[in-house]
Amino acid sequence: MSFENLNLHPLIIKAIHEAGYVEPTPIQKQAIPELISGIDIIASAQTGTGKTAAFMLPALHQLTTPSTTNSRGPRILVLTPTRELADQVSNAAKKYGKYTPRTKVISILGGMPYPLQNKLLSQPVDILVATPGRLIDHIRRGRIDFSRLQTLILDEADRMLDMGFLMDIKQIVSFLPQSRQTVLFSATLDPAIEKVAAQLLNTPKRIQIATRQTRLDHIEQRLHYVDDLTHKNRLLDHVLRDTGLKQAIVFTATKRNADIIADNLYACGHTAAALHGDMNQRERNRTLTKLRKGDLRILVATDVAARGIDISDITHVINFDLPKFAEDYVHRIGRTGRAGAAGIAVSFASSKDNIHLKRIERYTGHSIASHIIPGLEPRNKTGRHNDGIKKSNAPAYRKGKHSTSATLNKRQNANPHFMRAPKVTRSTANRSGLGK
Repeated sequence: MSFENLNLHPLIIKAIHEAGYVEPTPIQKQAIPELISGIDIIASAQTGTGKTAAFMLPALHQLTTPSTTNSRGPRILVLTPTRELADQVSNAAKKYGKYTPRTKVISILGGMPYPLQNKLLSQPVDILVATPGRLIDHIRRGRIDFSRLQTLILDEADRMLDMGFLMDIKQIVSFLPQSRQTVLFSATLDPAIEKVAAQLLNTPKRIQIATRQTRLDHIEQRLHYVDDLTHKNRLLDHVLRDTGLKQAIVFTATKRNADIIADNLYACGHTAAALHGDMNQRERNRTLTKLRKGDLRILVATDVAARGIDISDITHVINFDLPKFAEDYVHRIGRTGRAGAAGIAVSFASSKDNIHLKRIERYTGHSIASHIIPGLEPRNKTGRHNDGIKKSNAPAYRKGKHSTSATLNKRQNANPHFMRAPKVTRSTANRSGLGK
């Protein structure tokens, strides 16, 4: 099947071909005809399956027909959980809609100056991409007219629920026309998502794309059980001193943790910096440039901020905090072992994470072996029946070569929870070369 078979507008087809796409993906084949017909859908598809185009192409097709309502407000509203994802969606809309009329796209996101957003909202808009919190602010101030809205798209709805946006979403929906089309995309269709779909969608068509089997054979996956934050910090410092490590990405659950860990790693002698959504684009570009040039050995990042990073010298990925979704685990460890090269993925977990670890193993089809480092063994029983708990034998792991720095030991002795330090200061950023 070709894109021409999906009955998309010729100007959209032209942009698709220029972007290098030849054949629609499974989610696009199933979703696009249904969305063009105007029905609601609930779809489950992984990131990387073409889901953004699956909802954006029919949205753009809809815009090729003039609106019958005299209003400046958006005809398409896309809600995303994060600024980074909103940027991706906006860029996709502009790329696929480059030749079609009536495709004014704007983003309303946290972190953008209100005067700039007010100016954008005072102009006619066709596609509005927003994060829920900031959109609510503008709705309460009466700055958005939704009278001509035709389609609401919830992208990565499972993440929005996980981030506590459910009430914001419900409040936003209360301002929208009841006759709208509603589209919900989620990595999983768990009971919480099903409940939201039942409340917001009208007899939706269900589309579920089978999970792709990701090849991880060239990535060695290691698991280290931790007793507490102090134990975790010592393990992290030790792993980062592996002599085989060229560059590493350390993943954290929150932006604050990324700042704290990067700050403390720098204080312990590592060249480290954070990457997350609270940094402006200039700061992020500067950090990524340093990483690509090899001037930065360790990047401490959140999930979305690290999406798309492709650097061949990243030999290690460390999950300081386990991801909440198995799909994110695959995306994270896929930052190492690029182009078939060998890579190492290290995850820290407590015994409370065993059920979640089993989900990850089922999703990937790989068992994650538990490792111990002499001198840094966990005190508590893991509760995992893994017959081969292994002693790590990488150069920096061997007994007698535990290289935790004197600086780290002093800081931990003074304060065993030293990773709960203040946020990165400007002076620290300047010392590391990131504030210049």
